[in-house]
Amino acid sequence: MSIDLVRIDDPDDPRIAHYRDIREKDLSGREGLFVAEGKVVLNVLFAARRFAVESVLLLEDRVMGMRETLSAMPEGTPVYAASQDVIDRIAGFHLHRGVLALGRRRTEDSLLRLIADLPEKALVVVLVGISNHDNVGAIFRNAAAFGADAVILDETSCDPLYRKAIRVSVGAALKVPFVREGSAGSAVATLNEAGFSVLALSPAGEAEIADLAPAARMALVLGSEGEGLPAGLLSTLRTVRIGMAPDFDSLNVAAACAVALHHLWQKRAG
Repeated sequence: MSIDLVRIDDPDDPRIAHYRDIREKDLSGREGLFVAEGKVVLNVLFAARRFAVESVLLLEDRVMGMRETLSAMPEGTPVYAASQDVIDRIAGFHLHRGVLALGRRRTEDSLLRLIADLPEKALVVVLVGISNHDNVGAIFRNAAAFGADAVILDETSCDPLYRKAIRVSVGAALKVPFVREGSAGSAVATLNEAGFSVLALSPAGEAEIADLAPAARMALVLGSEGEGLPAGLLSTLRTVRIGMAPDFDSLNVAAACAVALHHLWQKRAG
């Protein structure tokens, strides 16, 4: 595929307006667009084809090394190149990677539609009050690594299409289907109706997750660090824990998610 590079010498060029000040603006004011950053993330964006690609902006020194990646992008995608000084002024800080793309947000599926599209045997992750972008990104990376079919986020969890969340996920947020809507309680009720075995991960869980019998459809519910899952929700769910040293009972939510999903992934494969 031929690539027609467009040179950008003016950081105020209107063609790259949506790349400006990416640290501060993030999703705000980008008219349904999001910023993907880094070669690995762009590889996922182009390969997964879940989101339309509006354009690519590269540091001029990175163009040759990006040709294989760019060969996978949708035909006709504009590719802009700029010097380090210009690209830093566009981004609003020193952008040493020098590899950016603009994706367009999809019209999100409803929770019912997402569940309807899942396979007969499915594993989903439910996030409740996870407002830290690093944790959301890491959880999406875990979901991709251990074969989760989807991620469901309640209305209090942060958007997985924040630039930092996408970057930390190493592009998994652009690959793993997700929906972000409503309350955790309504999501759990919908999953129950769809035949899911819904498990809440808690340090005080009633059963060790490694001892669980596998189910065809499983949902793992995760709460925020510190507060954990709301007591009212927790009281309605089957709770599981991760065994660990007796003098310590806490893991970062993303680390706990990785351990739990690994156990569930093994049970599905067994």
